[in-house]
Amino acid sequence: MEFNDKIPIYYQIKTVIYDKIISGALKPGEKLPAVRQLAVELTVNVNTVQRALSEMISEAVIYSQRGKGNFVTTDVETINQLKQELVTQHLATLYDQLHRLNISDEEILADLEQFMQTKGAVK
Repeated sequence: MEFNDKIPIYYQIKTVIYDKIISGALKPGEKLPAVRQLAVELTVNVNTVQRALSEMISEAVIYSQRGKGNFVTTDVETINQLKQELVTQHLATLYDQLHRLNISDEEILADLEQFMQTKGAVK
């Protein structure tokens, strides 16, 4: 995994796991890889992985079972809420970036619609 130097690594790890949960690559109730295994796969310190997982536990996105590991929440509403939060964050970032380029809301909508039609045609 390539890490962005401007964003804390633990946060980037959370984002990767969030993406897997939202996309369905990690299903509700599914066991996550062990902390040490994740650290090896991501080539990061175990403490960094543990920090990411601890925050996700406090957010109730995953839960821990002593001696068994960490699991994706079975609460579908929590997953849907996480998805909505991430979509909103991405849209807010895009919106702010385009407005800094002095692009109007109407132009943003037209460009987004055109982009989506082009992407849909590629599939």
